[in-house]
Order: sequence, then C-alpha cells, then structure tokens
Amino acid sequence: MASSKEYLAFILDQLSELDGVSYRPMMGEYVLYYRGRVVGGVYDDRLLLKPTPTALRLMADNASALETAIPYEGAKEMLTADIDNAVLTCAVIRAIADELPEKGGKKRKI
Repeated sequence: MASSKEYLAFILDQLSELDGVSYRPMMGEYVLYYRGRVVGGVYDDRLLLKPTPTALRLMADNASALETAIPYEGAKEMLTADIDNAVLTCAVIRAIADELPEKGGKKRKI
C-alpha cells in the first residue's frame, strides 16, 4: 500500500519546527531527509525513523512503549514515530541527524 500525499503533508506540517526537512518519492513511499541526511521515511502512511542509539533512548524515555516496524520486505526494523507528539518526534529527528555521518560524495573507481 502506497502512502498518500495527504499523509505526507500532515507529517511535514507536524515537523514544521525543523528547518531543512525534505523528502523524495520512492516506489510509492517517501524517504525523509533532515539537513541532507536520511532520517526515515513515510511507509504505508506511517512515519518510521532510523533506530540510532540516541533515538532509541529518547523514545524509550518518553513513550509508554517503544514500537518498531519493518517498512517493506527485506528491510531493517525502524522506529514507529508518535507523530501526535510533534515535539518529541522533532527532537528524535534532530538526534538522528546528529548521529549520522555527513553525506560524502561517491568515490570514482579508476
């Protein structure tokens, strides 16, 4: 099941306090970027985030239950964001971006 553009718009509205959020459509879903880093995506009308150590800690400290989901067959588990708690979700996205390496250019093989 593909994610709807309406749900994507809702997600982007909830994340409006973050400057530098962008997305890219990919096979009916949307990959979510923050400050140029892939932090998660919208899959089957769910916001799923990368499970970095700080993201796991923040969500475990602030949620009644830490939930994970697999975005598509063969993918690694990701964290299910509580998009109704936009403040927490924005904090988690900031933490994920801080833990990920900066995007490097692809090295050309000679």
